[in-house]
Amino acid sequence: MAIGAHPTGTPVPLRRSPGAVAKFLRSGDWWRHLLLIIVCIFLFIPMALTIVISTKTISQFNVAPLSVTFPMHWDNYVTAGQFVAHYIFNSIIISGVTCLGVLLVGSLTAYVFARFTFPGKTFMYQGILVLLMIPPILTLVPAFLLVKNLNLLNTWGALILPYMAFGLAFAIFILRTFYEGMPEELFEAARIDGASELTVFFRIAAPLSKSILGVVAVLNILGTWNNYVWPLVTIQSDNLFPLALGLTAYRQAYYTLWGPLMAGYVIGTIPLIILFAFTSKLFVDGLSGGALKL
Repeated sequence: MAIGAHPTGTPVPLRRSPGAVAKFLRSGDWWRHLLLIIVCIFLFIPMALTIVISTKTISQFNVAPLSVTFPMHWDNYVTAGQFVAHYIFNSIIISGVTCLGVLLVGSLTAYVFARFTFPGKTFMYQGILVLLMIPPILTLVPAFLLVKNLNLLNTWGALILPYMAFGLAFAIFILRTFYEGMPEELFEAARIDGASELTVFFRIAAPLSKSILGVVAVLNILGTWNNYVWPLVTIQSDNLFPLALGLTAYRQAYYTLWGPLMAGYVIGTIPLIILFAFTSKLFVDGLSGGALKL
């Protein structure tokens, strides 16, 4: 009997299995993907327009501000790079030192809160949690007066030290949760072998928390890199400006030259793109591994 034929001999049409597109539409998830695509388009449109405008002269911008024009003037990036390179270097130093300080102090403090018992532990930890509930803008005046009394105005210390203080509360909050979930047997075995507490931390706790430390590092760098208000009130010297203030000075210098101005903004985003490109896997592993699960 032929395949697809009825026992009486009457041919029966074969049923085709639905294709991948049909299965996808029937699953009911298509509208979520469509919504994500629309959101991504609106997110990338400003960046695409910025890149398009960055290759224009002032005359090309006046004629066709939002469309691609030829020839493209990539020399705008050379002009912009010469202006903002110093500010990018300043931001790399400020954000890098701040991040290292937050990771070192925050991880050690979180380890103590997670693995030790001492009087006032709960009260001190709750005090740290209270700091997370205070909007940073409310601490602007007290922090400014403190930095002024310490004679740190117009120095990198006026940025690095407060950034570390602001970032430690979140780092301790995240890392303590992770360290509490580690099995005690790992630490007991190391102590039996004669390891000190610092050795236990740096040989066991720190290597196992790389993904969580990556999450804290990325979030801390993003916060310090994009901060504008605090450097504005504490730094007056152009040589010490981070990128956020440097781009403002650059805009004032090139406010009529849209090509070099947009090229400066594009160059300013490159370090963050590189950072996320090299740390995205570590960041995702930290999130999926329980960095933000309480």
